[in-house]
Parts: sequence; C-alpha cells; structure tokens
Amino acid sequence: MLLLLSSILCVVFLLSLCLFDIWCFIRIGIFCAYGSLWQKCPDDLFQDVVMPNVVLTSDLDYMLHMNNVRYLREADIARWFFFARFKFFAALRATGSTTVLSGSCSRHRRPLRLFERFDIHTRIVGWDEQAFYLEQRFVSRRKGFVVAIIHCRQHITGIGAAAIMEAIARKKVESPELPEEVKHWLKYNEASSQRLRAESNLPNNAKEK
Repeated sequence: MLLLLSSILCVVFLLSLCLFDIWCFIRIGIFCAYGSLWQKCPDDLFQDVVMPNVVLTSDLDYMLHMNNVRYLREADIARWFFFARFKFFAALRATGSTTVLSGSCSRHRRPLRLFERFDIHTRIVGWDEQAFYLEQRFVSRRKGFVVAIIHCRQHITGIGAAAIMEAIARKKVESPELPEEVKHWLKYNEASSQRLRAESNLPNNAKEK
C-alpha cells in the first residue's frame, strides 16, 4: 500500500513538473512568505529590494548563456518579493484596488553564464495617475556589473497609484521625476497605442492600460 501511494505521488509530481512551472510557484511562495512574515517594510519607499540568484542548467540557451526569457521570469519573481517586502498586497486590499503589469522593456548588456551568481535589485522610480514604474537591475556578483536592466509599468485599477504609494509609506509622498529613459519609453508606448488605435478605428480617448 505504501509503495502504491509513493508511486502515485511520484507520478503526480512528475506530471505537475511537465504541465506546470512548479518550481517557479514554489519560489514565489517562499520569497513572498519570507518578505511579508520575516522582513519588515523598508522605511524608505525608494529603497532597493535585493533578491539573490544563480544561473542553473535549466536557465541556459543553446549558446550556454542565461536564456533571455529567464530574465523576465526571474524579474517577475523579484517583483513578487518586492511587493511582499513593502506590504503592497495589503495596501491593495485595504483600498479595494488591483494591479497588472501593463508593460516592460528590457536591455541586455552582458551574458550571464552557468553557475554565475547575481542579484536582482528592484526599486520604484516614480508614478503617475494610473501606474507606478519599477527598475530592475541584474547585477553580477563577480564585478558588480549591471548585466541587464528592465523597466516595468505596473497599472493600478481602482484608487490610483498615488494613493497606493501613500498607503504603503503611511504618509503623503510625491513622485520624483521619472528617469529620461523611462520618459522616452512612455513616449514610445503612446506612439504605439495611437498607431494601433488608428488601425482598429478606435478614438484616441479610448481606455487603455
């Protein structure tokens, strides 16, 4: 009976690995629990939240570098850790708001190789009425070099980004001026939206995240 139960559990586990990215969900759960239960909310709203990492064999592409898709997945896990550290989900529940990633832009400067250790530094760079913006730096531990950088637009539905920031900081806080590269990226997003609206015969004031 014990052997049969063990066999069934092994089959279920193997099927789960094939059908779902179980390891990703486990890591998100671990980092969220660690960030929300054992780490206090940083006093500085603009403080970096650092997530340690290492390149594994499952992260490699055919050039034996870390696959560019893995950067986005690791950045996603780092954002969950960031949200947990700043008690972001509690602020969303308290204000009846929700959030969704509405855009990201990545730039790769140098490759990460097998077993190379690196950190992901996530921080808020500013916000507007609809969204707040994050910068995520992939920093190699060998020389402290920023090997890749990702900018994210986190859209807020409900009360608005400024109110969420005040709920997290527990005081009124103003957004700093957005970095120049983020401003250029937002202009690109707007130009892309206008072209797509024109192709779809939608008015320019049509709602879009």
